[in-house]
Amino acid sequence: MRPTLRLELRLFITKNLTYFKTCWQKSISMGWIVKLLLFLAFLTSAFSVRADWINLTGAETARNIAEITVNDDHVRINLEVFIGDLDVFNTLVPDDWLKDASDRPPLEERLAEFSANTLRIEAGGDTLPVTLQLVEPRTRVDRQSPFAGMINPITRQRVPEAPADKRVLYAELIYPFEGKPDELIITPPVDDQGRAIVTIGFIAYHKAVPIIDFRYLGSAARLMLDWQDPWYTRFENQNLKRHHKSALMSFLYVEPFEVRHEILTRVKDLEQWMDLGLRGSEFIEVDELEPLKQRIGEFLLTRNPVDIDGQSLKPILDRTNFVKVALTGIQILERPERLDLSTAIVGVIITYLTDGLPQEVHVTWELFTDQIDRVPVSAIDPAGPLSSFVDREANVHTWTNFLKNYQLPTVDQVALDKALTTINFPAATVACLLALIPVLRIWKSSNGNSGKRNTMLMVGLALVAGSVALYPYARVPLAKPAQFAPSLTQAQSEIILQSLLKNVYRAFDFRDEEDVYDKLAISVSGEMLRDIYLQSRKSLEVQRAGGAQAKVKEVEVLEAEVASQPDRPLAQTFRARWTAMGTVGHWGHIHSRKNLYDGLITVDPVEGNWKITDLELLEEKRIDPNATVELGGDPAASNANSE
Repeated sequence: MRPTLRLELRLFITKNLTYFKTCWQKSISMGWIVKLLLFLAFLTSAFSVRADWINLTGAETARNIAEITVNDDHVRINLEVFIGDLDVFNTLVPDDWLKDASDRPPLEERLAEFSANTLRIEAGGDTLPVTLQLVEPRTRVDRQSPFAGMINPITRQRVPEAPADKRVLYAELIYPFEGKPDELIITPPVDDQGRAIVTIGFIAYHKAVPIIDFRYLGSAARLMLDWQDPWYTRFENQNLKRHHKSALMSFLYVEPFEVRHEILTRVKDLEQWMDLGLRGSEFIEVDELEPLKQRIGEFLLTRNPVDIDGQSLKPILDRTNFVKVALTGIQILERPERLDLSTAIVGVIITYLTDGLPQEVHVTWELFTDQIDRVPVSAIDPAGPLSSFVDREANVHTWTNFLKNYQLPTVDQVALDKALTTINFPAATVACLLALIPVLRIWKSSNGNSGKRNTMLMVGLALVAGSVALYPYARVPLAKPAQFAPSLTQAQSEIILQSLLKNVYRAFDFRDEEDVYDKLAISVSGEMLRDIYLQSRKSLEVQRAGGAQAKVKEVEVLEAEVASQPDRPLAQTFRARWTAMGTVGHWGHIHSRKNLYDGLITVDPVEGNWKITDLELLEEKRIDPNATVELGGDPAASNANSE
């Protein structure tokens, strides 16, 4: 486990010390505690790979996959059948795939058999018929799980991996129904005991609302349908549920110089508190999206007051986005589209600027409905998240600073070594040596006067001793000609470059633009300030988080070749490759971005400090945050999930 992860785990345990003490007092076995700590370490290692929520079941890598969607008049199943399980689903195999299909029943009869005994859906006690829309050979969709192959420390079972053979039979199945049934029963192919005879991982939606995350369809599953509000459609089996089950959630981010209150809510629920101003009662039209976002943001800006260290600071409406609940968490709805009012979700981010890291923050939650009387809340600080709930009786969510040894990010000047530009002239030593000249002359001219000669000898010895004793003291700094400045070693030059780059990225930890400019000015000359500011802002935007600015946690200089400037001996020009890893947290999820840069950077001494005076960026690319960059080579390009 990396040091930063160990720190996060230690802080998590510190913040929950009361809970651990209670466990001990109740004599919970040491084995249970060890398992808990192992499980925390297991989760921590997983989140180091991918910061979004991760499904622990491994069902997304099952041999067979069914994606089930309940619509107004039919159920649609997109089915991926593993090549090794075709015997169970053989009724779907087209005739022309077989050498001899002469004795096969017609497709209609096979589908009737399929709907009755292979993949059955019942509504109101009747088995729904099925039609086959499409069937073709494909390669299975890669639904990666970072847990695949690992041992779950709680179950002691190995998390399954996807089959090495990626060949699947892909089929699109339609089960039509009439009316709006109260429930559906979905049954996989089962044995005499009602257990599935093949492994099927499945996910289910009611219209656009995900009902569950990937789970196993191990037996008949009863689905209770809420046609008025699909968000509340659910399976009878409590194990079949989604991670994001709440329609209303609150996230409190406490960071240096900034507190953010982020709210996720369904637009439909907002109808109880405000006039949405929509033309229809079922859909949000494309031209209504932006005005509605503005109204929702302004409404929430005045609700759920936030108190920071006893003060009510000015709230700033940072951004409002329509979002969707996906398998890996909350995703920004990037393209405007007509939205179903019952499923549309909006995220609002309200920001409060602070001087540093607060000691205590209170959020007074005001919004409850007939169906929502308990709201999940999370407080996320540099140590990690801590989840809780608020309800009508206890509606204040409090964060307290337990980070006793936490150090605020700072930007320090990279001071120039004075030995490069000045000579410390030993004035006292030189004065003693100059005074020795007349003493020697007097001593030499007093041949016949032994007393005078001895006196001068004593004075001379005293001056010599004084010149030696005073050499470290009474020095006067004098400017050294640049031509005589000693050359920097490669190691010294790389330290200077690393420090300046860290300062540049760390400056963006500050929220106010003036503060960012002031901190950049410590390491960048005035002419370069604007260019570097704009360039860094753009390169660290994380699109999945709605264009939010990532905070750089790690800067690494991979390689640097340094050359001096003939006309400016102290100036250093680097041909460098470096990486910057940034993260931004929104709505309970952390999005990472890592950029690889190749460029020419010139640093100069300016008023006694090293500063970047020129930057020519030759190449910039986004890379996988978990990839190892080979020196002299290109890292693997990142995929969309690593943004």
